[in-house]
Amino acid sequence: MGHSPCREASCQARTCDGHRVAQSRGGTIVSLQTELIQVQQWLQTARQQLAQHVPADEARIEAQLLLMHVLNVSRAWLIAHATDHIEPTQLSVVAHLLQRRLQGEPVAYLLGKREFFGLTLKVTTDTLIPRPDSETLVEAALQKICAGMRILDLGTGTGAIALAIAKHAPTCQVVAVDVSAPALAVAQENAHSLQLPHVQCLHSHWFDALPTSTFDLIVSNPPYIEHNDPHLQQGDLRFEPFSALASGEDGLTAIRQIISQSTAHLNLGGWLLLEHGYNQAQAVQQLLQAHGFTDVETRHDLGNQPRVTLGKRSAAEPV
Repeated sequence: MGHSPCREASCQARTCDGHRVAQSRGGTIVSLQTELIQVQQWLQTARQQLAQHVPADEARIEAQLLLMHVLNVSRAWLIAHATDHIEPTQLSVVAHLLQRRLQGEPVAYLLGKREFFGLTLKVTTDTLIPRPDSETLVEAALQKICAGMRILDLGTGTGAIALAIAKHAPTCQVVAVDVSAPALAVAQENAHSLQLPHVQCLHSHWFDALPTSTFDLIVSNPPYIEHNDPHLQQGDLRFEPFSALASGEDGLTAIRQIISQSTAHLNLGGWLLLEHGYNQAQAVQQLLQAHGFTDVETRHDLGNQPRVTLGKRSAAEPV
């Protein structure tokens, strides 16, 4: 007695592009049928897939972000319209984004934007993805800033740090430099879209384009990961510009260069603030002190890791 087709098909599953997949007992796909999917159904399926790669809370947020991006709606809309069906063309687009995310591509690159210190910033593969840890650098800088100061951001990338400072210190003149022309173009676009015309973007390797310029405060989130750090081959870091991440065998090459050159570009009483790795605070403190900086201290990030070290130029650099 032969088996009927209905009995042979042991299970059915729905993919995130709206296909219903029927599998035989041997696991062979025997049919594909496209159908409409509700918002809540897509979110549940996407969340389950993402949860195999990231923590459950992140999976939920990432699924929402991808769908919000494609539908151009808010999170509140997703909740209010949970039983609405997703249009086939939109379903195809969001399914493609989900597959790219499942392959490890960062959400910020998929969306082309990232939130930072209350600002929405354009992000491309030419730029480092702004991270919450860097908000510690902005907060420390704002505590030292007075009206009318000249401020320099070295290695600006998307312009995240410079633009966040400029937004909260509108009377200050902010200069943002980067050695990457494509990254600088992104920073300029972000400055324009955020209506922050008092931010000047310059193409420069650290201080090279500023031979005689001086500032009251200098900030930088430079490359600070060791060249051979295995984390560079993991997670989002695999997709980000290597030159914006790694700096020498101990990760301190760029930081050494910035500290040694900054004394010629800081006014007396001016501050230098540097983001660094969680295990580099002591080394950065020693470098600052060796170049005559005083009032050296380290600030901790949201994860309570030492993340930002700062010092004041009080006198000429010791011989």
